[in-house]
Amino acid sequence: MFNKFLLISALSLSVFFTACSDDSSSEEANSMISGKKYSLKSLDNKTYVVHKEGEQYKMIGHEGKIIIFDLFATWCPPCRTTAPHLASLQKKFPDEVLILGTTIETDKTNAQLQSFVEKYSAHYTMVNGIDNLPLARAIASSTGVGQSFPIPLMVMYKDGTYITHYVGAVQEEMIEADIKKALGK
Repeated sequence: MFNKFLLISALSLSVFFTACSDDSSSEEANSMISGKKYSLKSLDNKTYVVHKEGEQYKMIGHEGKIIIFDLFATWCPPCRTTAPHLASLQKKFPDEVLILGTTIETDKTNAQLQSFVEKYSAHYTMVNGIDNLPLARAIASSTGVGQSFPIPLMVMYKDGTYITHYVGAVQEEMIEADIKKALGK
């Protein structure tokens, strides 16, 4: 009786693991579980849609570009210091890089964010909306810094694939070197 039980258990487990090891259904299930869409609204009313697929963050219409998510707050001194450097990089690489200033503050109006742009020369795309903080938390978690992450946190992707990230104020030259490396220059 005991041998019969062991045989049935072993067969059941082998069927279970065989079904779980099918790569195509496993990938499909993973993308369904970890897939999410974030809709970001810029200050000039453009919509940027970020698709999270596993650990990738893709933006349709921006293939081949480097996307830098600048996760920041308007009250943060290092964020204020970093803003003009990011604007300089956006100006140096207008066709190859898209910098998305993604405020983690949920109570800022577009007018308040525009004041930040003007006061701190943050002349790159700023997004504001309800998906900002969930996206910021997802990105921070995927980089390993956790959901209670330090700011500014700048995370660089190319075609959805993670390249690098920076915590705190970082020299413009360091970010530029990583951009050039990612572009193959």
